[in-house]
Amino acid sequence: MIAAIHSNEALTEGLLWFEDWERAAQTDFQQSKEAVFCRESQNGRKSCATDQTVIFGSARFAFMQFTPIILPMISATLPPSPSHSTGSFEPIERVANRLVGAAFSPHRHDTYTVALTMAGVQAFNYRGAMRHSLPGQVLILHPEEIHDGHCRDEAGFSYRAAYVPPTHVQTVLGGAELPFVANGVSTNPALIAAAMSMVTDCTGVEDPGAYEDALYDLAQAMNEVAGKVAAVRIANRTAVMRAREFLDSAVVSGARLDELEQVADCDRWQLSRDFRALLGTSPYRYLQYRRVDLAKQLLREGAKLADAAHGAGFADQSHFGRTFRKTVGLTPKQWLRSDLFRTIIL
Repeated sequence: MIAAIHSNEALTEGLLWFEDWERAAQTDFQQSKEAVFCRESQNGRKSCATDQTVIFGSARFAFMQFTPIILPMISATLPPSPSHSTGSFEPIERVANRLVGAAFSPHRHDTYTVALTMAGVQAFNYRGAMRHSLPGQVLILHPEEIHDGHCRDEAGFSYRAAYVPPTHVQTVLGGAELPFVANGVSTNPALIAAAMSMVTDCTGVEDPGAYEDALYDLAQAMNEVAGKVAAVRIANRTAVMRAREFLDSAVVSGARLDELEQVADCDRWQLSRDFRALLGTSPYRYLQYRRVDLAKQLLREGAKLADAAHGAGFADQSHFGRTFRKTVGLTPKQWLRSDLFRTIIL
């Protein structure tokens, strides 16, 4: 039952994310027309340097003949206040890369490689066979598995990836065997949605809950694809209701899973499972829904977009816009121009 709820929720979000994915792929191709190196810091600020030299169509293409350009983007990390179940998560590495002509020699990582091919075809050798990853698929490479990477054709490919430590996944699994995704490529909607959240959605968002939520979804989706059946148990309704009440009181200030763990007196990951089972969404997304509700109220009262974003607890206006669109299906400006702006539910 819990797995079914998780899959349906992830599938719905995956459909909402598809347009964002398409725009991101188009952006990757546009940026490849000139040599642009951008680095995004933890506070979301981006600095770029441009070289107008054109070789093989662009200086970036020429540089790619020798070595890939990696764009590290660091995830939000929990403050140093560990609970009894797990300590703080160290930052993980995220990359956005476009490869033309060059190739990665055989190598391995001590982390899961979670990647989305944004455009083109990514080819790689993995576990004795040639694999291909296309846009609309997710690539999951197991820790310590040797693989390479190269372009299938001269058009090249672009991808985004996150390197997730097994220790992070184990905080969710609680000591169970790490899930293994056969063939390294999957079209499972829940896994694609979880990967999209991990590699793009919580990048630059100064909210530890975003990474915790993405991590939970990723671990559960990998388990599902690996054919591991979750044990059936009765959800702790009392703990879930305590957590919900706390979230309702912390819409602006926000709440981390370790705080909910203390309030509900329940292991954070079990609480996250039970919350989904009883209320149909995760604690993190429940909080985002309440923030969107508050932002709507502020906008109806005449607040400007930036003020509504800040007043509802969002990290910045960009975070507000992305979350609002995923929740409502419209941007805040579109919503203000629509009849929905004048709709008040009594």
